[in-house]
Amino acid sequence: MSNGDAENKKLQNDLLDLVAEEAMLERADLQASTKLEALDIASADFVMILMAIEEKYDVYISVDNEIAEMTTVQDLLDLATQKIAAEKGA
Repeated sequence: MSNGDAENKKLQNDLLDLVAEEAMLERADLQASTKLEALDIASADFVMILMAIEEKYDVYISVDNEIAEMTTVQDLLDLATQKIAAEKGA
């Protein structure tokens, strides 16, 4: 595993911890393939999750088509890591 892969894996684990905390879910319930709708996260909680990611990683995630197209936990992780990587590269 390359250093970049290890960093990405750590980031995704950190993001899962953050999502679990903000959504008041058990961390074990958050699997990459889990459908977001199956987690029964209220829209207000979802906004809190996004705000926590934005605050912790100093990124902006717009609540538009990107969010509407997310269906799984992995989709959320991918979007967040993409935004964080873009911010680091900026």
